[in-house]
Amino acid sequence: MDDRQRLDQATAHLEPPFAVLDMDALRSNAATMVRRARGKPIRVASKSIRCRAVLERILAMDGVSGVMAFTLPEALWLVSTGLRDVLVAYPTADRTALRALGSDEVAAREITVMVDSPEHLDLIESLRLPHRIRVCLDIDAGFVTLGGAFRAGALRSPIREPEQAAEIAAHIAKRPGVRLTGLMAYEAQIAGMGDDVPGPYGRAVRWMQERSRRELIVRRGRIVQALRQVADLEFVNGGGTGSIEKTVAERAITEVAAGSGFFHPRLFDFYRGFTGRPAALFALPVVRKPAPDVATVLGGGYPASGAPGPTRLPQPYLPAGLRYHSDEGAGEVQTPLLGEAAADLRLGDRVWFRHAKAGELCERFAALHLVEGDRVAEEVPTYRGEGRTFL
Repeated sequence: MDDRQRLDQATAHLEPPFAVLDMDALRSNAATMVRRARGKPIRVASKSIRCRAVLERILAMDGVSGVMAFTLPEALWLVSTGLRDVLVAYPTADRTALRALGSDEVAAREITVMVDSPEHLDLIESLRLPHRIRVCLDIDAGFVTLGGAFRAGALRSPIREPEQAAEIAAHIAKRPGVRLTGLMAYEAQIAGMGDDVPGPYGRAVRWMQERSRRELIVRRGRIVQALRQVADLEFVNGGGTGSIEKTVAERAITEVAAGSGFFHPRLFDFYRGFTGRPAALFALPVVRKPAPDVATVLGGGYPASGAPGPTRLPQPYLPAGLRYHSDEGAGEVQTPLLGEAAADLRLGDRVWFRHAKAGELCERFAALHLVEGDRVAEEVPTYRGEGRTFL
């Protein structure tokens, strides 16, 4: 059987829309990521999973250790369910969550929050918490050239140079309510930007990424060296799915973050250094045929976050050869699909889609159906299915 036949057979008892996770593909992707990490642990990014049962399965795999959460309330919930070693990747201004963290001995021991300014420290200390809070310093890993006229990378931390990092580390060392335990630097312009694209744009991307990598090796190493003069760092985190083998090559790095690679969504098809298998898919039913060569499915308007454009839309994946109508795209309630394959689709047939990103798919579905071969082995709730919608 081909993949479409296998998935159709496995889910014949289900009524779409629904989402599945192909466990063979997930395990294959995980094995590839662990090989790329060359012995350094992968901290799994929960925003790219958003399903606690799947997180637990990934954490049980060799080479994976720790969670990178996206909000503090999420981290508190995950620790309350038994997960440990949770790094919150983004700063928080949530006083209620900070009070909960500082009042819970286990949470305070297992959760590390992100900071990048004295104001973050002031907020934490103003709450006069019973337990000391573990903090991680986020630094800007973006690429800047031409005297600042050109920048690539996410706008995250204002801290960029070793001197700046050492200064805030000294601030942290003087404060009894916080303890510096780690450093994070996410090179989005490498980890999150595909380099397998044709033409002049692709050459420009590869040129930028190579120079960015060289610059960051030196700068990140100097920052780590400066911080180790004033703090006993437990971890130095960097990278993402698209940069695993490059990031772990740096001596200063102790672990790499990754999440999307486990599901391998559409945006991760465009990298030269690795390939993956689509693991997370969703099925929509054909509900009408407005013309012989058009098949309209129910729903479909599940765009991914980021700069808007065609690359943020789900990919009609199976059967192959389908495309969106240029005037309608992916619709809120219905989506017309064109192409040769549309002529063969009939009322009630399924079209399988891939989301452009990974975990955002789980905000649309209450459950993931875990497929083993040609059968559904288990149904597990997503964050949404457990009544948890953190963002």
